[in-house]
Amino acid sequence: MTGALAPAKPLTALDRCDRCGAQAYIRATLPVGGELLFCAHHGRQHVAVLRGKGAEIQDESARLSASPAIAPDGER
Repeated sequence: MTGALAPAKPLTALDRCDRCGAQAYIRATLPVGGELLFCAHHGRQHVAVLRGKGAEIQDESARLSASPAIAPDGER
């Protein structure tokens, strides 16, 4: 066994922030097991401390500023 973590599944609209219930964009997988989910706002508040304690961080908050795809016919 290598100890490598399995790739995390993408966060969806069903994943909710453990602090406020908003859509989660950040997952912190704890070294002792379990995970915490955060919206971008609460993730920014807690991610540095969690990373310092050995948590693996999956940050998908860049999706908030991504432009929607435009179809070839100009419609979104």
